[in-house]
Amino acid sequence: MCGIVGVLNLHEPKPISDRIVPQMLSAIRHRGPDEFGIYRDEWVNLGNARLSIIDLSGGQQPICNEDETLWIVFNGEIFNYVELRPQLESLGHRFRTNCDTEVILHLYEEYGFDCLNYLNGQFAIAIWNSRDRSLFLARDRLGIRPLFYTVWNGQLILGSEIKALLSHPNVSAQIDPTSLAQVFTFWSVLAPQTIFKDIHTLPPAHYMLVRDGDIKIQPYWELDFTTEESPRTPQDYLDEFEHLLIDSTLIRLRADVPVGAYLSGGLDSSTTTAIIRKYAPNKLDTFSIAFSDPEFDESAYQQEMASLLGTEHRVIYCQHQDISCVFPEVIWHTEIPTLRTAPAPMFMLSGLVRDSHLKVVLTGEGADEFLGGYDIFKEMVIRRFWAKQPDSQIRPLLLRRLYPEISRLGRSNAFLTAFFKQNLTDTDSLFYSHRLRWSNTGRLQRLLLCKPEIPISQWAEELIPLPNKFKSWSFLAQAQYLEIATFMSPYLLSSQGDRVAMANSVEGRFPFLDYRVVEFCDRLPSHLKLRGLTEKWLLRQLARKLLPADIGQRRKRPYRAPIHRSFFYPNAPDYISELLSEDALRVSGLFNPLAVNQLVRKAQGGAQLSEVDDMAIAGVLSSQLVYQQFVKDFKSRLSTLTPSDRVKVVEIR
Repeated sequence: MCGIVGVLNLHEPKPISDRIVPQMLSAIRHRGPDEFGIYRDEWVNLGNARLSIIDLSGGQQPICNEDETLWIVFNGEIFNYVELRPQLESLGHRFRTNCDTEVILHLYEEYGFDCLNYLNGQFAIAIWNSRDRSLFLARDRLGIRPLFYTVWNGQLILGSEIKALLSHPNVSAQIDPTSLAQVFTFWSVLAPQTIFKDIHTLPPAHYMLVRDGDIKIQPYWELDFTTEESPRTPQDYLDEFEHLLIDSTLIRLRADVPVGAYLSGGLDSSTTTAIIRKYAPNKLDTFSIAFSDPEFDESAYQQEMASLLGTEHRVIYCQHQDISCVFPEVIWHTEIPTLRTAPAPMFMLSGLVRDSHLKVVLTGEGADEFLGGYDIFKEMVIRRFWAKQPDSQIRPLLLRRLYPEISRLGRSNAFLTAFFKQNLTDTDSLFYSHRLRWSNTGRLQRLLLCKPEIPISQWAEELIPLPNKFKSWSFLAQAQYLEIATFMSPYLLSSQGDRVAMANSVEGRFPFLDYRVVEFCDRLPSHLKLRGLTEKWLLRQLARKLLPADIGQRRKRPYRAPIHRSFFYPNAPDYISELLSEDALRVSGLFNPLAVNQLVRKAQGGAQLSEVDDMAIAGVLSSQLVYQQFVKDFKSRLSTLTPSDRVKVVEIR
């Protein structure tokens, strides 16, 4: 796992200062603290900050092919490189290293763009072809690893994090009001936009080819929830699923350093950890978060699984004040406002992994999205059932089974009925499953000084491209696609995944996001994912073989962290009151100071805050931090960063 950066002259060769790429790498040194590697010629400079995991002594980048016409820098892991290498050797390719990076390069040399279809992994790739002066960039199918770019004065500037781009002397940050409104609606900014004007992200499952000043971006893979024409028995599906999940877990143990696992106490991480212990029964370190607030704590289940599996278990204990103390550093790494504080404990957890001298952990992300695990999917099922008899007094009672972990949501029938009845009968909407969530979160736009003038439903239609087959999919599949496109890739795998793990030089690996597992789950009949109101039905059948009943059959409990109680308490950090002051709000120009002041007084007064109020607090405070850290003070912070003292430079003039 690494970080990559680059500067490419689009139209003609011109000098690129030797200081620029090292400075860009310094900004993301946390991604690769072991060593820097740089390639330079008159057209392009490419850099890599390396976190050594495979071929520790021989895998330093940049790496070239046999005749030194192709050069690669790479962020990620290719888990099937062991199988791919002998195939390439049989075709005449010769290797200088034992790492997965060189496998990608020879695949590209052999197959061109189609090389991406051979890769099972998580990656952001940059390959320079000196023969035709083209740059090839690509990102993994689900967007696990990030890649950003901007164009300035005839140069393409790229990096694994936005702060690398801002380290270029001529690139600066300006918050895009439209992108901020997206955060305050969808919880994230939708690709290819970012929170900053003129800075873009390469979407998941896309590649970019830059040649002769022309930039072309193309998809190479897409989600397809079309079910099989000839359904099989549940046992047949279970057998294939078990085989795929075991293999996807085991190949993610490939490393030349120890590999640990996150163990939340839930079904997903418990299953993958149990697979590791059964099929790779070496010493295993596991890690989890315990909360002082019982509303968020699952430590009893974590300890039960750790004891059952015999792992070396370590716990980070998170109190309310811990979240506010690390929140500025979390936002420095996520580079985007957030409506949740959940990334903060995950940042603390990866710090525990680093302090335990591990670089790699397996986690359970992806099971909820691809096996129907979230309450929003059940919500959609209940509302569609209710919409058939909208005046029924009985059908809305099913809603009481949703969101029991959110005590402030209210449990009265009158509240639940009124809340979930909004747009109840608009079942023809392609966004039916998520429209209520977006409308609810969209109320936060009242805080913004610049807000969209069109309705949220219409806005969604313009911003979220839907596949051609979308209308033919089941209602569950449509909901799954929307959750993946608007939440999993841009938020979960970023702010709660790559960014807070790599902040501490820790690589997360995701067995449920193996593309073979994903494609298998996409083809499943809906009732094998969500059966009635029982989520992840097929996974639960597998868990019967691996887990105790109280773990394997327990209800999905979403990972959450406290918000307003983490920021408003005696002797809270000064930055909170400073950034929420009227003066600071007027300087950033993002929010209505009067509306924010009313929200702050409500939180300070000890009133019972709604879930939307909590999201508003996190959203405003994190936005103010983004403004302060990246718009206002970035250049001064940049001057404190130091380059690596281990640098490999390949210079071709």
